[in-house]
Amino acid sequence: MSQLLKDKVAFITGSASGIGHEIAKKFANEGAKVVISDMNAQKCAETVAALQKQGFEALSAPCDVTDEEAYKTAIELTQKTYGRLDILINNAGFQHVAVIEDFPTAVYQKLINVMLVGAFIGIKYAFPIMKAQQFGRVINMASINGLIGFAGKAGYNSAKHGVIGLTKVAALECARDGITVNALCPGYVDTPLVRGQIHDLAKTRNVSEQSALEDVILAMVPQKRLLSVEEIADYAIFLASDKAGGVTGQAVVMDGGYTAQ
Repeated sequence: MSQLLKDKVAFITGSASGIGHEIAKKFANEGAKVVISDMNAQKCAETVAALQKQGFEALSAPCDVTDEEAYKTAIELTQKTYGRLDILINNAGFQHVAVIEDFPTAVYQKLINVMLVGAFIGIKYAFPIMKAQQFGRVINMASINGLIGFAGKAGYNSAKHGVIGLTKVAALECARDGITVNALCPGYVDTPLVRGQIHDLAKTRNVSEQSALEDVILAMVPQKRLLSVEEIADYAIFLASDKAGGVTGQAVVMDGGYTAQ
């Protein structure tokens, strides 16, 4: 079986659950050595143990992506263990939904720190390794909310718009070093995070969760469905592979037709 990521070393933040977890599993299946990073050290260890039990090579490197020294140390551990770092996926994130006048400033700042500043820190310390080896793939998990506005998501939208801008700058800075940098922009994916968003939307709009899903979320999705985490992971595999060497600086959209309207 052809393995698109054979012997590549992939560092994935927020990979103890949700999209990041699925990406880690899929990357391992494609031959990658996966570094599981998450704030929850226990879940990191459990994820690594499960992957190793299946015969995959995995390393636990828990960290808070907003803690620059901790993130730097986790990347250094990866290089020390495997001698290289081929793929960085900045996937850590969370959500908070509220209208601007009710949006806690501290929460807004935390959203920016986790999803935008955290991605910046990861790139900052991954680039020297990737430039030295003249190869690298950086995938920043953005969102269609980095391309459009959505009422109630001031913090999330600000962070994701920023991630796309960061992606373009980073791509230009490493264009001649064998490194690509792209922002993967999913629409609504069936994860605990999105289910939480549906709950919050139902609350802020005073409707049922089913109504929030059908009348708010899926109302603007031509395919009338949530994407699966497997679909997002498959797209990430392509972007991380040699086949996507000419794709860089892009906001790559996978949204069931949402932004085609």
